[in-house]
Amino acid sequence: MRGMNPLNRYRTWCMLPLLVGLLAGCASTTQGSSDAAQRQQLLLVSPQQMDRMTAQAYAQSLRQAKRQGQLNQRLDVLARVRRVANRLIPATGAFRADAPGWAWEVNVIDHPDLNAWAMHGGKMAVYTGLVDKLQLTDDELAAIMGHEMAHALREHSREAMSQALATDLTINLGVQLLGLGAGVGDMVSTGADLMLRLPNSRRAESEADRLGLELAARSGFDPRAAVSLWQKMAAQSQGKQPPAWLSTHPSHSQRVAELSALAQQLLPVYRQATSGRDPVVRRAP
Repeated sequence: MRGMNPLNRYRTWCMLPLLVGLLAGCASTTQGSSDAAQRQQLLLVSPQQMDRMTAQAYAQSLRQAKRQGQLNQRLDVLARVRRVANRLIPATGAFRADAPGWAWEVNVIDHPDLNAWAMHGGKMAVYTGLVDKLQLTDDELAAIMGHEMAHALREHSREAMSQALATDLTINLGVQLLGLGAGVGDMVSTGADLMLRLPNSRRAESEADRLGLELAARSGFDPRAAVSLWQKMAAQSQGKQPPAWLSTHPSHSQRVAELSALAQQLLPVYRQATSGRDPVVRRAP
């Protein structure tokens, strides 16, 4: 650091403890035999911080939907998605011992978008457009909801926020160490976004596919439904999807191929779950 501006040297020394903390922030949020459940994750953001942010964001989303007359207007769809959720929730214990006891909440937004999501801690929403346009079976609906629940189980949003924080800290330190200007730092940030954050997002999608489909199979839903689901999604996209290398989701053809192979592997799990299965059901509000 010889020859560095004293102010930059001070800033660098102040940031070193934060960088050391990156090494101690790795753990896996889930368990299980799948590699997708065991991968180490960078978790710098605390669960308490995520809880606060999620509570605010979810409440805001529900208020907006209610204000627009879109919240839980379709009671038939609401009853259906909650029935599917009530079968999926007990099986989350295979990946996290604490997950069946989460304050799960599932609501329906009456909107034509093909969309569903789950926030940290099991706060979920399913859009009616997804159910109506794709004419989903319960098995296909479970594949979607299992996927979104897997994002929550793996705490992918917490991991993404931690990665963004770590990337920004590292770039800022590197810029100061090398004596580069802010313009160069911005260019490096853009490159880091393409090289680091998008691949991580695709990895998160792949993990959610794998764990979500296993979750569905453990709950007695046919895992082969994921194949027909994504074939329907591909038909709806009408060739408008960007290339897989520059997307946060795999291409439809790639996803169908991977899910088809995975579904065959999970058939024994599904068959075991459907032979005399009588789980204790936790109701989703």
